[in-house]
Amino acid sequence: MNLSNRFALLCAVALFALSCSNDSDDNNQDFEFTEAEVKTILETDGVSGVADSVISELYMGNTAKSAKNEECYSASYNETGFNVTFNNCVLNGTENVNGTLNVVYATENESASFTATYTDFYVGDIKLNGTRSFTVGGNSEGNSITFSVTSDMTVTLADDSVIAENGTKTLGFVFDQSLAESIFTISGNWTLLLDGNTYKVAVGTTLEGNLGCGYLNKGTMTVDKNGLAVSVDFGDGTCDDKAIVTYPDGTKEDISLKD
Repeated sequence: MNLSNRFALLCAVALFALSCSNDSDDNNQDFEFTEAEVKTILETDGVSGVADSVISELYMGNTAKSAKNEECYSASYNETGFNVTFNNCVLNGTENVNGTLNVVYATENESASFTATYTDFYVGDIKLNGTRSFTVGGNSEGNSITFSVTSDMTVTLADDSVIAENGTKTLGFVFDQSLAESIFTISGNWTLLLDGNTYKVAVGTTLEGNLGCGYLNKGTMTVDKNGLAVSVDFGDGTCDDKAIVTYPDGTKEDISLKD
């Protein structure tokens, strides 16, 4: 599997993994952290990640001056990057994507990096503005890849509410002879601002899962809402859909990661 295909696979795995990693809702005394808030937090990555696979295909090894995909998008290249314009694209089953991205890239050693700038970029009725910077790397044996995303952007939802995101997530994927045994990981720290609330997400011990299990099953993270934090323990590697949430007063609660 070449680097471009692995990158596209990692994009898909990363979005799936993140949808598992943050399902921690609680109600502890006056401190409330609801399922609706978790879904909104996840929506930021879900929307902005829609174009990531297409961006990776355009970025990896493309030396053409321009490219098209059945009139869905067109791209023009220059010495430092490219511009891509989407025209009612349906990507990975999403709503129509419209707008233009500007991508500036650089390559250093075995790592590849680029920054995508969204300006009034729409996925359905949802609008993106800001930047996402990507760094891709792998080991010399070719059996692993890392994908780091630093975001500084806002997402305006259909109801005109605005989510601001800032921080870095690092996603990893280690390929096994059996795809089911391949491991994905998540680390990093990022902050979201929404409806007057500040959410700070920090991964303590790297989160880990495998494709055969389908859930994150190892690692710890904290979610701090307005200065009060819960911790989430995903387990010791045993495959299940459970995690343990610890509240500010020390109370522990088992939660399910199922949809």
